[in-house]
Order: sequence, then structure tokens, then C-alpha cells
Amino acid sequence: MNKIVIIVAALLQLAFCKTVYYDWNVTYTHAAPDGFLRRVIGINNQWPCPQLDVDLGDEVVVNLYNALPDQAVSLHWHGIHQNGTNEMDGAVGFVQCPVAPGHMFTYRWKVSLLCLQYVHNLTCQADQPGTYWYHSHDAGQYPDGLWGPLIVHDPNPPFTFDEEITITFTDWFHQEMPQLMTAYQSHADEAEDGSPNPDVALINTGVNVSIPVRPGKTYFVHIICPSNYVGHAWLFDGHPQTTVEVDGVYVVPQLVNNGDDQFPLTRIAPGQRQGVLIQTKNDTSRNYAIFDTMDVNMMFINKGIIPPPSDYNPNATAWLIYNDTAPLPDPPVFYSLGNADFYDDVNYVPLDKEPLLEPVDRQIILNMNSANISGISRFVMNNLTYIGADVPSLYTALSVPGDLSSDPTVYGDTDSFIFKHNEIVELVLNNLNTNLHPFHLHGHQFQLLQRTLPKTGTWPGYTNSSQTPVKRDTVMLEDEAYAVIRFRADNPGVWAFHCHIETHVVSGFSATFIEAPEVFTSSGDRIRIPQNHIDACKAYPMAFRGNAAGNVWNPLNLTNEPDSVLDSPKE
Repeated sequence: MNKIVIIVAALLQLAFCKTVYYDWNVTYTHAAPDGFLRRVIGINNQWPCPQLDVDLGDEVVVNLYNALPDQAVSLHWHGIHQNGTNEMDGAVGFVQCPVAPGHMFTYRWKVSLLCLQYVHNLTCQADQPGTYWYHSHDAGQYPDGLWGPLIVHDPNPPFTFDEEITITFTDWFHQEMPQLMTAYQSHADEAEDGSPNPDVALINTGVNVSIPVRPGKTYFVHIICPSNYVGHAWLFDGHPQTTVEVDGVYVVPQLVNNGDDQFPLTRIAPGQRQGVLIQTKNDTSRNYAIFDTMDVNMMFINKGIIPPPSDYNPNATAWLIYNDTAPLPDPPVFYSLGNADFYDDVNYVPLDKEPLLEPVDRQIILNMNSANISGISRFVMNNLTYIGADVPSLYTALSVPGDLSSDPTVYGDTDSFIFKHNEIVELVLNNLNTNLHPFHLHGHQFQLLQRTLPKTGTWPGYTNSSQTPVKRDTVMLEDEAYAVIRFRADNPGVWAFHCHIETHVVSGFSATFIEAPEVFTSSGDRIRIPQNHIDACKAYPMAFRGNAAGNVWNPLNLTNEPDSVLDSPKE
């Protein structure tokens, strides 16, 4: 399709687009999803938080008021590329200051806009229909409840279905995150084995949840994993499952389970999503289980606890309800997944069959591990732990003079990497740690070239990989193993790259990608910071100009920047 046709298609799409407005007050409320009553963070005094349903091309406006008396907030639109709206990505410390109690903040961004203006040229981007979610991106907060599904509906999907449903698999903690985080970042803890285990697994934020279905229908099921720590594996009992989308990317339809066997299960890591098709039966005489189990490998086996404790239940069950009067059958139960059969997501093929990105312009090898720093357990990449700066990195890029936005020095200890516009970047991720880590890249979907089994060591060099590798935005690194990903640096801005286990984010498992600063800091295509961003910084308070230390006059002088884990802002 040539550029003129793409532009015409974009204009036709935009002609039917709309602006959707939401007024959200972030509030405390109480809930007992598993019978244990605790305080949670909700929206407009309700929890779970609402599902956000939008169409391709829509503009989304969320007026967020922080009614919490004692915590700041933010919202990240997980998986949305934010082409041209980097400042709306929501990652505190990267692109914004926290929204203080009693203050308002407006997020405004467009969904899957086909064509964008950059460097005085109209550039056409790929659409982003599919399964996403939103969540707080501040202080490890979202496991206390501030998250919800975000579904981008496609008017012309490449497959047929009758109805859509959303299913979330998550872990749940009876203790609130500020207390868990304080303990986790104390002198007494150890990063290697200190991540707190969840109390229970939830499906659709509950236990024994009923999901009504109609007979003889094809359902497009949006699967989301908003877990804090543990990955999940699931099975639709008696129903074949075909995967058609991963992390907002359509894939060649792949039957992953025929519905008659317990294996293979489908795995999903914290932050990941999948879109699957199931065909309901014509017989309404019985109901069927949806089985889910948390990854005991992460919680116990990789910490040397073999077998896992017999009194710990990692399983959860929901039900496809055909008949309200029929009994609920016993679900399949797996107590150990050490040798379980999983469908390997590396085998998916993107529907557009985008070829392998090459040649590689920039390769970065990241060795990932835990470390004791100043007596506190931290996580490191190439022996560096992320320490939040006094100024969000995007604001630093926009306020330092001349070419200094391309100098990683000005960003302080935020583990920053500078990429040129449109260069092909390859990341080799060597997980030296004895646990699994789901790594998420903001602003992009990357090609996943390789991802090895546990205990296979560091990257030995290139081996066979698909010429049309799967694309997604979150990859689960196996313990003591490696993965190789590639992406094109075609989205100018500041983007987070981090483990999606919240306790690990707070303990420094993040890097900052400064992408094409020569583009987004230029006068013609400069990212504009809205006034309410600046107002949020003043209210918090947090500096919004200068280098990582807030030095406006001499950006290469980082005196008094946060330089230890003891004085680091809690991002």
C-alpha cells in the first residue's frame, strides 16, 4: 500500500473517530475478593476499576483527581505506544512527576493514530487494536488495586467472532504495598529470595467467579495478567483455544490446546496479554471450569523449596456458565508445574509477517542480577541499579541546552541509554538471577528472537531464530537463561525498560531509553509539556527543569543528585 493510500485510509478512519472523556477520582475503598477484607485503591469509590473500551482512532481524555490523602498517583497506559504523546505515558520519574494528594492531572492521547507528524514529515504508524491495560506507575502501587483493562476494538478484525469477554489472572496480597515495600527494601531483606509471595490467585478479581456464555458462539477472550509478582498458566476445560493476538499484535491463528487434554497450558507473565478464540458448545446441560495456577517455580522451586509447601494453594477456578441450574464440575488441579508442558510463545508468528529487523545498528548486552547495595537488596543491570532522579528524565532532555540531551551524564543514575532515530537496536538479556523476570518496554513492540529454557546460561552468540519473529512488549526471562530482542528506535521520547514485578521495580530493576533526542528536543518537533504537568511537579514538590540534580545552569554538574539507594525517590 503506497503512502497516499495509507493517508487516505487514515483520514477516512479519523472521520469516524470520537473523543471519549472520563472523570476519575482515585479513592480508597474496601473489598474482600477472597473473603479477607482490606483497603484497596479504586476509582470513583468503586473497585475493581472500570474497563476502558475504545475504538481505533479515538482520542482519550482522562481527568484524574487524586483523592487519596496520603499517596501520590499516576496512570500508565500499558502497551500503548504514545506516538507523539510521550508525555502522557504516565511513568513517574521518566515522563512526569507524581500527582500529589488533592490535585488534578489530565491525560490526553489518541488510540492507534495511523499518521503522525515528525520532523516536518507525515509518518504512518501501525495500528494498535487488541488487549491492553492501565495501571499506576508510581511507588509499586498498582497491586493495591489501581489498574483496569483497556480494550482497543478493531472495526475490521482479521477473524470473526460473536462476542467479547475479558478475563484477568492476578495475584493478591492481604498486606498493602507500602508496608510490603518498606520491608522489602529494608536492611534485613535479601533480593534473591525476599519477594513476598501472594496470599491467593484471583480470576477477574475474585474467586469462583461465574462467566455466563451462550451456546454455539465464538468468543474473543481478552486475557490480561496484572500480577504484582507471579506468572500464571491457564486452561479452558473442554474448549479448544486458538491464540490470535499477543500484547496487541495479531498473530497467525494458532491452536494451542484442543480442549480435551490438560496440556499444554498457556503461560502469561505479569504485564502480558493474549487474545484467544473459544467456541462454545451447543449442549447447555453442563458447565465448564477455567483453571488457573500461579507459577510455583517463581515462588518456591527457584528458591530451593522443593516440594512447595503442601498448605499453599496456587490454584484458582472460574466457570463458564451454560446453565445456572447445572452443578459446577471439579476443576483440574496441578500442584507442581516443574515439568509441565507449556505452549512456547516464541513460536507465534505475527500476522503481518514482518521480517527480522536487520542489520543491527546498536547491540547492548545487559547482564541482570541481584546485589547488596548499602546493605539493601537491589537489582542491577550491568552492575548498575536505577536510582530515581530529582527531575523526570523527559524534562531533563527538554531543558538542558544544545546537544547535552544526548549525553547520558545529565540523567544521573537512571541507567540511561541514548538511541539515534530509526536505528535498529538489539538487546541481549542475560538473566544471571535464580528467578524469572518479565521485562516490559514502553513505547514499542519488539521482536523476540530467542528465549531459552531455565539454567541454560548466558547468550553464546547467534543461533537459529525465526525470520518472522513474534512481536510483543513484555518477555518473561527464565531463571539463569537469556533472551534476545530487537526493535526500531522510531518513537522519539523517553521510555522505561523494566522488570514488571513491582517489588523489583522499586528495588532498581529499570533502565531509561532516551530515543532520538535530536528529534523531540528540536524546535519544530519539540515535545510540549502541558501546564498541568508543571503544576503537578510544583505540588508534589519535584523539580521540572535541569539535569538529574535539578541544576539548570551547569547540566554536567550533578552535585547533590540522588546517588544512593537511601536517598532515591520511590518511583
